[in-house]
Amino acid sequence: MAYPSSLSMDRYKMEEEMRMQVNHRSSKLIKLVVLSLLSAVSLVLFFISFPLPLLPPYLKVDFSDIPALIAGLIFSPLAGVLVVLIKNALYFVASGATDPIGVAANFIAGTLYIFPVAYLYHKYKGVKSIISGLVIGTAGMAVIMSVLNYLIILPAYSWLVGMEMDETIKWASVIGGILPFNVIKGLIVGMLFVPLFMKMNQWIDQKQMQVAK
Repeated sequence: MAYPSSLSMDRYKMEEEMRMQVNHRSSKLIKLVVLSLLSAVSLVLFFISFPLPLLPPYLKVDFSDIPALIAGLIFSPLAGVLVVLIKNALYFVASGATDPIGVAANFIAGTLYIFPVAYLYHKYKGVKSIISGLVIGTAGMAVIMSVLNYLIILPAYSWLVGMEMDETIKWASVIGGILPFNVIKGLIVGMLFVPLFMKMNQWIDQKQMQVAK
């Protein structure tokens, strides 16, 4: 009975290690390409926005969180957050760095919305996890952004433009604008994303397998 020599075993191990390195580099390249494309799409969608009736016109709905949601489902919650970060960084540069407060606020809101969806999806899978994540993300975004606007964001805007903002104005801005806006935006984006996810589910699974190789 013939046994493989130590030389052939070493050669086999080296070939296996090289194959694993190639697969690892290939998966990293796929991840980089997909994240770059999703970030670019997110930036384009960020420029396509519209105000809501009966709410302040500076509060506009856009669909730039959808590519970030897709990234979060394919890779990880942090990948979705990374797309939000890249989108806002690109927008900050493209807009001439005129609104750092708004860019920071958008990043926080996007992170609050996307992270629960991606986290629950990777833990439980399925449409129910997506819907549960969207509900939690919408509620979290609405409540936390309302608090942050009252305590930090609105006072920062007031200081930036040199305008006094008393407690009444801040409460009116939050209750009559920020809070309902984030709830409505979360619902609109969620109602669009759920059927989109159902159509893209196989593609998302395929990308997950390519990255996992």
